Amino acid sequence: MQLPWHQIDTVLLDMDGTLLDLHFDNHFWLEHLPARYGQLHGLTLQQSKDELYPLFAAQQGQLSWYCLDHWSRELKLSIPDLKREIMHLIALREDAAEFLKALAASDKRVLLITNAHRDSLSLKMERVELAPYFERLISAHDYGYPKEQQAFWDALQADVGFAPARSLFIDDSLPVLRSAAQYGVAHLLAVRQPDSRKGPKDTDTFAAVEDYRQLLPGLSAAS
Repeated sequence: MQLPWHQIDTVLLDMDGTLLDLHFDNHFWLEHLPARYGQLHGLTLQQSKDELYPLFAAQQGQLSWYCLDHWSRELKLSIPDLKREIMHLIALREDAAEFLKALAASDKRVLLITNAHRDSLSLKMERVELAPYFERLISAHDYGYPKEQQAFWDALQADVGFAPARSLFIDDSLPVLRSAAQYGVAHLLAVRQPDSRKGPKDTDTFAAVEDYRQLLPGLSAAS
């Protein structure tokens, strides 16, 4: 995969499922949290899932879906503490480190933009030291809008100033990529396999990266 690096000034990278293996998040929301919720309420795992999954589905695409404060209040559990119980599962994609190092050595602006709550972002930074690779670590909660909404991109533009036509954005969420495309971000890539324990996903009309090392050719020459 050959990117037109000479046409790219800013690189915007998602975190969960893009740089970090999505297995941690999937396991937490789909297995660990339902198990702990079931223990609290005397439910079987399946009963707990039957109660929680519709609650999760109703919030998807909204900032509340990503908000640990919201779920702590809603479920009367400390979501950050429960996440910490399995934080050993937080892991950088094995192909991402070389890509991040190459970007850091280039002349590109590199920003992390995530829908993750600040508490979740902090927990992950404890396990994987990503901050040195980025000019900024930006949570959608800073702006009050998720990346699925155009208001997020307006807020990002007002905050950091970037040229959408000269930006690359990589994310594992198709609704988020569609939102970025609507805003005018010219170079968009999906992630073929966000969760290492699950198979490849259909990325619809978006080109997908399978190994970040495929993106390196031309990066140093464009710097």
